[in-house]
Amino acid sequence: MEFNRISVVGLGYIGLPTAAVIASRRREVIGLDVSPKVVDTINRGDIHIVEPDLDMIVHAAVKEGYLRATLTPEAADAFLIAVPTPFKAENGKEHVPDLKYIEAAARAIAPVLAKGNLVILESTSPVGATERLAEWLAEARPDLVFPQGGGEASDIRVAHCPERVLPGHVIRELVSNDRVIGGMTPKCSDAAAELYGLFVEGECVRTTARTAEMAKLTENSFRDVNIAFANELSLICDKLDIDVWELIELANRHPRVNILKPGPGVGGHCIAVDPWFIVSEAPEQARLIRTAREVNDSKPGWVVDKVRTAVGAYLLEHPDKSARDVSVACYGLAFKPDIDDLRESPALNIAVELKKNLTGELFLVEPNIKSVPDALAGCQLLDVNEAKLKADICLILVAHKQFRELDFTMKPAGCVIDVVASGRV
Repeated sequence: MEFNRISVVGLGYIGLPTAAVIASRRREVIGLDVSPKVVDTINRGDIHIVEPDLDMIVHAAVKEGYLRATLTPEAADAFLIAVPTPFKAENGKEHVPDLKYIEAAARAIAPVLAKGNLVILESTSPVGATERLAEWLAEARPDLVFPQGGGEASDIRVAHCPERVLPGHVIRELVSNDRVIGGMTPKCSDAAAELYGLFVEGECVRTTARTAEMAKLTENSFRDVNIAFANELSLICDKLDIDVWELIELANRHPRVNILKPGPGVGGHCIAVDPWFIVSEAPEQARLIRTAREVNDSKPGWVVDKVRTAVGAYLLEHPDKSARDVSVACYGLAFKPDIDDLRESPALNIAVELKKNLTGELFLVEPNIKSVPDALAGCQLLDVNEAKLKADICLILVAHKQFRELDFTMKPAGCVIDVVASGRV
């Protein structure tokens, strides 16, 4: 197939890097987004997210005419959909996958589809989402034949190809990582593999759409379960007065043991989300996966309790002060080190809870953002050293590189709560 013009639907943390990488291969890329601000930013050659090297690639692609953004769908040879898949509450359940953005993307591009086009769903989705996508397209374009109706003789190829990249290394991993290519038919898989062959140096492994959907969910559920083990160990060690970091270092000396590091919870758009897609489809069978999610989701509450205890201890040491006089600094709001991404961030959730429950001043230290998130409006955003001087209690939530050499020896031990062992990273 000829892929001279490619449309990327959704210009967020995955869509924009993907569009930029394809454009760097001197293919015309049209980025479609619902935000005028995002479209204007990209068309200036700038970016609205933080990702190493992305700014240079976008700037060059826009300047050379290979990348432009638009609010209106346009005809293309292939369409890559990279939109969010959030949850909704339904029938008493909290974690029901909401495919409204995928449906909206399908209905947006349907009018410009033409025979021979390829449509790929990159959004992480519950099993069966690619089939739903094809159904929505078929409803909107009854004049075209889709894989669920025509099999290999379909006019439009439809596939699922989940992203599997690490924030902070997205550009490199988009190129170097293997890709799972899940077509609704073998010809759909072949067409999608041909497209990814334009820029992927890793292997393009073909499978079915359902298996590709489940593969991404499985990868992140595996990681979530392992993190839950580490987080549960941290709770046990706290109760038994054991240094969990030393314990893990010792246990990992076993040649077949590799325990991960505990933290304030699990965040991001994948690990904190994807396991629930499996639970939603097989609630009776996914018992371990559900429990791991519950362990990790409960960790922020444990951290908030630690801060409350520290505030109480501080007041006992300073009977002349009230709770309103005790200030707390949260070091880190992103969901992982050295990025600006706050999605599903346990650190952000902890800061929000502290703002609700503490009467003293709350300081924020997040070197990767320039403004305070709406949920923390009214809190001061300080630099590393200013917060160290002003705050009575310092809570280290993310192991950003700026925090790894911090010296808190001037503060009492109980006034420094480091839930990520930042000095050991």
